[in-house]
Amino acid sequence: MHLEGTILVGPDFEPVEGRLVVADDEIVGLEERDTDSDDVICPAFVNAHTHIGDSIAKEAGEGLSLDELVAPPDGLKHRLLRTASREEKVAAMARTLRYMEATGTGTFLEFREGGVDGVAALRDALAGEGVAFDERGSETREAGKLFGIHAGERDADDINPAMDLNPDFLVHMVHAEGIHLERLEDRGTPVVVCPRSNLVTNVGVPPIRELTERATVALGTDNVMTDSPSMFREMEFAAKLSDLSAREILRMATRNGAEIAGLNRGVVREGADADLLVLDGGSDNLAGARDLVRAIVRRAAQADVSRVVIGGETVVPRDD
Repeated sequence: MHLEGTILVGPDFEPVEGRLVVADDEIVGLEERDTDSDDVICPAFVNAHTHIGDSIAKEAGEGLSLDELVAPPDGLKHRLLRTASREEKVAAMARTLRYMEATGTGTFLEFREGGVDGVAALRDALAGEGVAFDERGSETREAGKLFGIHAGERDADDINPAMDLNPDFLVHMVHAEGIHLERLEDRGTPVVVCPRSNLVTNVGVPPIRELTERATVALGTDNVMTDSPSMFREMEFAAKLSDLSAREILRMATRNGAEIAGLNRGVVREGADADLLVLDGGSDNLAGARDLVRAIVRRAAQADVSRVVIGGETVVPRDD
């Protein structure tokens, strides 16, 4: 397979006009050359924190607190999950997976409810879409299982105890204080932030700029119950909330999540996994953009997606 257009190369997404060559599941060549294509080629997104099990309950529970919405065992989410059939949950997750693919997500880090049964349900949802769970997760398992933990979502009280457990990464950190930022830097602990979710659940918003000064920070969309799992929307919100550079935000949506997961993707370079997002740079939305990276972060959407490649295979548009 080869793709032509403007390729956003490396961790800084430098625009290079040319051809990208893919063999099997790997990027094997990058040739700088003139092309007639308006396509923009960048890494597929890595959604670093999801709860897709609650896809059965989109926009339920307006006005409820965080605990009333999602706290186990009797938060609204858990009550709805208990009453839904397995078939309903698997079908709802499969729809969410289709949407995530259609909006450019190639990898997601799922916090799975339901224990072993919950993992089996996710396997079924993935298998129904032709994505083999074992193949997509094999690199992570070979490197050792990741340990991520929620911290600092409601308040700061659980941050130090969470860090004492030596997690591979922390999620949320809305209420991170100076001492926590220092510990993050000292330990090299990455953080995943989910600002749209935090705003909806009324717990505040994370200090994104301060976190990025001390740690590797990635983006996640959190609960499908409260927010669509669109990394386009998450990037735009995070960019406008933090006023970080567009390149930093795009790294948070791609390379940084891959680094947290120990995966060889999230960047366009020879030898990296061929997980790619191709956008129509000539679309009514993106045509005329003076800064392609800024346009992707702040205005691109599903309608601008022309192709998604995962593991070297085109999954959007679908053959069927």
